[in-house]
Amino acid sequence: MSNYHIKHFEEYFQIYRKSVRDPESFWSEVAEEHFLWQKRWDNVLEWDFKKPEVKWFSNAKLNITQNCIDRHLQTKAERTALIFEPNDPNEAAQHITFRKLHEEVGKFANVLKEQGIQKGDRVCIYLPMIPDLVYSTLACARIGAIHSVVFAGFSAKALATRINDSECKMVITSDGGYRGEKTIDLKGIVDTSLETCPSVEKVLVAKRINSEISMKEGRDLWLAPLIDKASPDCPIEVMDAEDPLFILYTSGSTGKPKGMVHTTAGYMVYTAYTFKNVFQYREGDIFWCTADIGWITGHSYIVYGPLLNGATTVLFEGIPSYPDFGRFWQVIEKHKVTQFYTAPTAIRTLAKENLSYLDNHDLSSLKILGSVGEPINEEAWHWYNDNVGKKKSPIVDTWWQTETGGIMISPIAFSTPTKPTYATLPLPGVQVALMDEKGEEIKGNQVDGRLCIKFPWPSMARTIWGDHERYRTTYFDTFENKYFTGDGALRDEVGYYRITGRVDDIIIVSGHNLGTAPIEDAINEHPAVAESAIVGYPHDIKGNALYGFIILKEVGESRIHDNLRKEINQLITEHVGPIAKLDKIQFTVGLPKTRSGKIMRRILRKIACKDLTNMGDTSTLLNPEVVQSIIDTAL
Repeated sequence: MSNYHIKHFEEYFQIYRKSVRDPESFWSEVAEEHFLWQKRWDNVLEWDFKKPEVKWFSNAKLNITQNCIDRHLQTKAERTALIFEPNDPNEAAQHITFRKLHEEVGKFANVLKEQGIQKGDRVCIYLPMIPDLVYSTLACARIGAIHSVVFAGFSAKALATRINDSECKMVITSDGGYRGEKTIDLKGIVDTSLETCPSVEKVLVAKRINSEISMKEGRDLWLAPLIDKASPDCPIEVMDAEDPLFILYTSGSTGKPKGMVHTTAGYMVYTAYTFKNVFQYREGDIFWCTADIGWITGHSYIVYGPLLNGATTVLFEGIPSYPDFGRFWQVIEKHKVTQFYTAPTAIRTLAKENLSYLDNHDLSSLKILGSVGEPINEEAWHWYNDNVGKKKSPIVDTWWQTETGGIMISPIAFSTPTKPTYATLPLPGVQVALMDEKGEEIKGNQVDGRLCIKFPWPSMARTIWGDHERYRTTYFDTFENKYFTGDGALRDEVGYYRITGRVDDIIIVSGHNLGTAPIEDAINEHPAVAESAIVGYPHDIKGNALYGFIILKEVGESRIHDNLRKEINQLITEHVGPIAKLDKIQFTVGLPKTRSGKIMRRILRKIACKDLTNMGDTSTLLNPEVVQSIIDTAL
C-alpha cells in the first residue's frame, strides 16, 4: 500500500491512522520515495508550539525547482507543463513543455543573478497571469532568492507596504495587464509605490500590452533583451530544508498585512502530496485552478503542487465574464480540463446567468470539481454539482489557509463520500481539535467549537516575516499547545467537519452562538437573492442583533422589499431557527470584497453599528466605491 496515493475510503482510514500514530515515519516515507534530495535529513521533525518553533526534515538539502522541473526531463521533457490561456480568446494559447519551462526558468534565473540577486534576497513579483509570472517565481526558487508575489490588482500603497515590510531588492513587473475589456497600468502603479521604497535597486519590466511607459534610468530594465542574452543553463542553489522559499502576505483583521513565511522542504512535500490525493491526479490529466498566483491557492495548486507531480497546469489570464459568461466553460472544452478548482464567489456569479452559457459547451472531460476560498453554500454546491459536474464529478470542498500552505480538510475525490457544505475529513497528518471558550477540547460528534490543529504538518508557515511575536500571539496564544485557525467548525454525527466561518463572524445573540454561514445559506435560498452578508450589532436586550446586507438579482420597488424582508426571515426561521432572524435587512447594490472574493465584514460591522469614523485599511478592496453607497442607504 502506497502512502502517497489514496484510492479508497478504507485506505484513507488506514493511512490516516498511521499518519497520526507515527507522523515522523509517515512523512519520512512520503518524502523519501517521491522527491530528489541532495542530502537526507537528520531528524524528521522538531517542534515546540510554545515558542512556537517547527522544523521539518532538519538539515536536509534540496532545491524545489529540481523536483518541479529537472527530474521530469528524462521521461516527460515533451509533455506540456503549462497551458497559458490568454485574456483574449482570439489570442493563441501557449503549450509550454517541461523542456521549455526548464530553459525559460534557467534563463530568468541567470538574469536575476546578473542583476545582483543572491540567495536570501527578497524579490517582489507584481505581474499579471502570464508565463513570466511562473518563470520568475521558479527562477527565484532556483537561485535561493525569496519570492514575494503580490497580486497585480493591489494598489500602489498596498504594494509599497509589502515591498517595504520584507525589504525587497528587486521588483518584477510588466508594462501593464489585461483584465477583460480593461487594461491595467501596472508599471505606473509600481512607479508610484517605489517613491516610498528605498530598498528596491532594480525593476525588470516584461512587455504584455505594448503601452508607452516611462523607464527610470539605472533602475528599470526591459526583461526581453536580458532573457535573449541569457544562458538556459542555471545550476540549482542547494537549499536547507528550512530556508525560506517565499513570503506571502495575508490581510490582518487589524493593522498591516502579515508576511507569512513558508520554507522549502515541508512545503514541497505537503503541496505535492495533497495535490495528488485531493484531486486524484493521473497521468494525462489537465488541471485548472482559476485562482491568481498572487494568492496561496495559486502558489500551491497552479505552480508547485502540479509541477511537483509532473502535471499539466492551466494558467488563465482572463476573467469569468469576458467576453461573456461562458468563458470558463469554453476553456474547459478547449483544453479538455479534467480537474476544475474555483471559488464559491465565481460559482454564485455564474449561477445567476442563463444556463445556455453552460449548455453550449462540452464539459464531458471533467472528472473532479473543487471549491476553495470560503465555505460553499448549499445552493451553489447543488448548482455546481448538477450543471457543471452533471452529478458525476465529485466536488472537493477544500478548507485551508495562507498560513497552512496546503489543503487541510477535504474530501478525497472518488474516495470520501461528499456532503454539501461540508469539508468532510482531515487529510493524513492533520490532527484537528474543536475547542470551547474555556480552552478545553470538545470530544465526540454533533458538536461545534473553535477549529485548532494540535500537531505540526509539513507545510505550515514558520513565522511572520520580521515579527515572530505577532505569529505567536495570533496563532498559538489562544489555546495552549495548539495552532488556532481563527475559524469555527462543527463536527456532525459521522465526524465530518463543516467550517462555520471566522470566529469573529460568530455572533452571540441572546446567549446563542450563531455562525453567519448557515444564516447566509438560508437567505441565499430565496429566488430573489443573489448574495448576502450578516454581521452583528449591539442590542439592548439580546446583547447582539443581526443585520443583513443583501444583494438582489433584480432591483424592485420598496413595497416589494417589505414582503421580501418577511420572506427572508421566514426562510431563516425554517433553516436555522427564529433566534437567527434578522432585525435589520438592508438591500444593497454590492458588498465590499477583497480581490480574492472575501467579504470585508469589519466594514459592514462599522456601518451596522453606525460607527463611520475610521474604516481602516480599504486598499485591498476590489470595489471601494461600494462602501459609500452602502453608507448612503444604511437603515
